[in-house]
Amino acid sequence: GSGGFRKRKHDNFPHGQRREEKENVNPSSALMTSFKSFQLELDTRHDKYERLVKLSRDITIESKRTIFLLHRFTSAPNGEEILNESEVKLDAVRRKIKQVAQELIGEDMYQFHRAISPGLQEYVEAVSFQYFIKTRSLISVEEINQQLIFTAEDREETTNTTSNSNDKQPHTWNLKVTPVDYLLGVADLTGELMRLCISSVGNGDIDTPFELSQFLRQIYDGFTFIGNTGPYEVSKKLYTLKQSLAKVENACYTLKVRGSEIPKHMLADVFSTKTELIDQEEGLS
Repeated sequence: GSGGFRKRKHDNFPHGQRREEKENVNPSSALMTSFKSFQLELDTRHDKYERLVKLSRDITIESKRTIFLLHRFTSAPNGEEILNESEVKLDAVRRKIKQVAQELIGEDMYQFHRAISPGLQEYVEAVSFQYFIKTRSLISVEEINQQLIFTAEDREETTNTTSNSNDKQPHTWNLKVTPVDYLLGVADLTGELMRLCISSVGNGDIDTPFELSQFLRQIYDGFTFIGNTGPYEVSKKLYTLKQSLAKVENACYTLKVRGSEIPKHMLADVFSTKTELIDQEEGLS
């Protein structure tokens, strides 16, 4: 009748018949062999993806620790020790990236890009922050990729004493940071430079904020050339970059106009108050 339930297709077949058909499937048939190979390939790919996610998480954590260490550069009595310690930490991060490169041997990196992208972005942020402290300039993506070329000696032992010299050639492989990961890492760098400006003002350094203002303005101009034509993630970072630039320029304005009348130990408090007001105004708008 109209109020009855509609029967599903497989309800027309007895349960016993379906069970018999399942039991009659030949596990050694070509079709089943193909599906088992597909299952094994998918499981292997999934396991590799999970390993890469874990490595990317480790890279992110170690890169953040390097950034926190570099923020002590302005207040440390000996900045060279901080830079040397940060280089040791970045070497440890590169060893993790080397494991990622080993996992991706023979694979298309873009199939696993979503798994490793957060870690690579954080590494770009850390290494570019260290490079800026050293040189007051921006590291290029080519220089970053040059640091990610790894070598390993062939450890296979040969019983033949007159082995060919080609057996001793080192293996080389690399992992290239994509342009998108580089841009996203540089966009995050602007936030760290804004924090560096705050700590510099707190330490009585009135020259660094003006250097940072010019540097951030150049980065912002570069990102505005990309605009909405680039990837969605890049255009989304542009708003945060603009916020960091506004805070640094506001610090420079405060130093230029009121720097002579405010004691140096109070400049950081005035600057922090100004940045909080900027955040509130932007939140209301």
